[in-house]
Amino acid sequence: MGDLLQPTHLLIIAVVLLVLFGGKRLPELGKGLGEGLRGFKEGLKGTAEPTAAAPSAQQQSAPPASSAQAQNAASVPSSSAPIEPK
Repeated sequence: MGDLLQPTHLLIIAVVLLVLFGGKRLPELGKGLGEGLRGFKEGLKGTAEPTAAAPSAQQQSAPPASSAQAQNAASVPSSSAPIEPK
């Protein structure tokens, strides 16, 4: 199990990806994967740094829900079936 990423295995994976996605799509997929990983790393750095202003800013920006809106939300039955237009 320790020899999982041998050069021949990586070559086989590369050939399979080339066959599945084609030569034109691979750079786009690589770019998207790189941007996603970069965003993930930035998100991890952002959660590691404590910010005291963030929770209070979110609470102030959200308007309080009125009691009528809360009652409407409670009276609407939740269903997993999609609503079809008439």
